[in-house]
Amino acid sequence: MTAIKDINARRVWDSRGKPTVEVDVILENGVMGRALAPAGASRGTREAIDLRDGGAALRGQNIQSALNSVNGPIAASLRGFDAQDQNGADGAILALDPSPLKDTLGGNATVATSLAVLHAAAADAGRPLWAHIAEITGSSPALPLPEIQIFGGGAHAGRRVDIQDFMIMVPGAASFDEVMEITSEVYFAAGDIMQSKGKLAGVADEGGWWPNFSSNEEALETLIQAIEKAGETPGERVVVSLDIAASEFGKDGWYHLALDDRRMDSAEMIEMLSGWLDTYPIVAIEDPLSEDDVAGTIEFTRRFGDRVQIIGDDYLVTNADLVRNAQSQAACNAVLIKVNQAGTVTESFDTFRAAREKGWGTIVSARSGETEDVSISHLATGLGSGQLKVGSFTRSERMVKWNECLRIQDALGSTSFVGGKPLANTWWGGKNNKETAA
Repeated sequence: MTAIKDINARRVWDSRGKPTVEVDVILENGVMGRALAPAGASRGTREAIDLRDGGAALRGQNIQSALNSVNGPIAASLRGFDAQDQNGADGAILALDPSPLKDTLGGNATVATSLAVLHAAAADAGRPLWAHIAEITGSSPALPLPEIQIFGGGAHAGRRVDIQDFMIMVPGAASFDEVMEITSEVYFAAGDIMQSKGKLAGVADEGGWWPNFSSNEEALETLIQAIEKAGETPGERVVVSLDIAASEFGKDGWYHLALDDRRMDSAEMIEMLSGWLDTYPIVAIEDPLSEDDVAGTIEFTRRFGDRVQIIGDDYLVTNADLVRNAQSQAACNAVLIKVNQAGTVTESFDTFRAAREKGWGTIVSARSGETEDVSISHLATGLGSGQLKVGSFTRSERMVKWNECLRIQDALGSTSFVGGKPLANTWWGGKNNKETAA
């Protein structure tokens, strides 16, 4: 046993220039683990909250109350605790604040502390974080398939387009390094196309191009053009993934696409997405309906769950109970894993296990407000989650996570990458792609 000697929290700053929590966990033998809390802009109503101070200073975003949670009750509870007992450490945190929203301690306080304990335990055991995660969860480590934003929208780009993320995946690549190379070509091809058409408005929160499109579907058309300009055939090595983030523009079964000046009910929203699935090589859709549209999500899964990943983010908020309930209703077939949505590492692991028990897909994900912390690169690899969503192909808080995967590839070898398989024989061989691959 190596006991926790002390825990210290400090205020640092995230990729949007907002305060966030950094925690150091120091063990009795001098080993230290450090982690930082990310923050989301598009947030589910049932996810753990960031504790902010309010008031006039720093636009109400200061985090002294969250720092007090760490340096006060959390530190007092965890001193002397075995750092190798992640379940026990997280249990002690949850005993202080058992609420799913973590509204007493703050999810930003609990997630930074929980991850810092994980880092300290890995360092104490003398192994990389991904290897430690694989060891304590009994998982088979594997380099994940990246899901990379090309155009940012929704809450990540001033709602210039309604759809939040227009992304690509490269399951046909033979290695993680090859994914990065192909993505680079597509990303900059997209920028060139937008620049030539006067559609480029800058860079969004997660590093994707900030578009000036006239419709949401124009973004899809431009993404296909970028894939082709990069020398690829859409639906072969390169496929498309969307984060609709429908809760941002949908409520009570109604959806308003501001860019298209279009108001739809749930059935009409499903029909619009159906048309996109028939037209473009889309293999994954995240939050296609609002988090309060249970019937719509069930219907969408019934119609399309055999041909695409239907991923719950706001709909499931990294909550094992919500995942099991969705499984019983046949709603979604994959879950986004965001540690700060749950609030602790253990709760995230529980959600991962609940998804895998029923054969669901699992995607470890960053947030739009990020830091230099690389924990999720190790989580995705150590759990063998299969997929990793970090954001785009620019901005250091994104690239540091992709680059960490390249370093892990050096240790695990390129054969540990989950891609490089025939499209027709994999989950990403959706209807359009199976026809292409055949």
